[in-house]
Amino acid sequence: MHLHLDVSTPPEVTDAPWLVLGHSLGTSSALWTEVRALLADRFRTVAWDLPGHGRSAPAPGPFTVGDLADALVDGLRERGIDDFRYAGVSLGGTVGIDLAVRHADRARAVTVISSGISVDAPGAWVERADAVVSGGTDQLVAGSLERWFAPTTHARRPSRVAELIAALRAADDASYAFACRALAAYDATGGLGAVDVPLLAVWGEHDRLVPEPKSAELAAAVRHGSLASVSGAAHAAPLEQPEAVADLLDTFPSPRSKGTSS
Repeated sequence: MHLHLDVSTPPEVTDAPWLVLGHSLGTSSALWTEVRALLADRFRTVAWDLPGHGRSAPAPGPFTVGDLADALVDGLRERGIDDFRYAGVSLGGTVGIDLAVRHADRARAVTVISSGISVDAPGAWVERADAVVSGGTDQLVAGSLERWFAPTTHARRPSRVAELIAALRAADDASYAFACRALAAYDATGGLGAVDVPLLAVWGEHDRLVPEPKSAELAAAVRHGSLASVSGAAHAAPLEQPEAVADLLDTFPSPRSKGTSS
């Protein structure tokens, strides 16, 4: 599996730490555009696209969350990036959890936004996969507009909302369905107790898909878990509140991040 990696290395930050960014299902790495700009003087960033999303080629066949994490690590290694911080949203966040479990020698700190230890109602994800295979992603637009964004985001950021919806419509149907099945099978419960990587679990104030209890459960399951929320955001926090998300990434991990807090 080959993932497209967009690497940003401004000349003034050639020795800065690497920050790798993963997006949510149905969107693209453009979710992180403003956050990357806000952190450009402090981090070298890599934003990657899920299979069949953004600029990544369609998936050649079914894959798991672990397959995504392995492909990402391989792609980073090819570019000489072996030590990095990671932040991901939703499915991109589950990849971050897997990195913390299985690639702790590379992922030095992980921020998980709007992701939990496992998904609710795995059967519903299988049903969504089947629906997309038969009818495409256009049928998901209305529900995504409601679930992804806080009530004020549509008015404040209409062009960016439209950009993410366009990414959903453009996503490869088969790859989207494979991703749904990967989420349905995903459950990180067994490996979290040994995770020694600092992990920040973040939820959006208006996120109905992954509300506070899911993030709190994740933060409590690891040795060095922390908890934070983003006001005025739902499931697409980096787009909805880029300044708040950039601040979280800029200050984590820190000495105050050792325990779980809200």
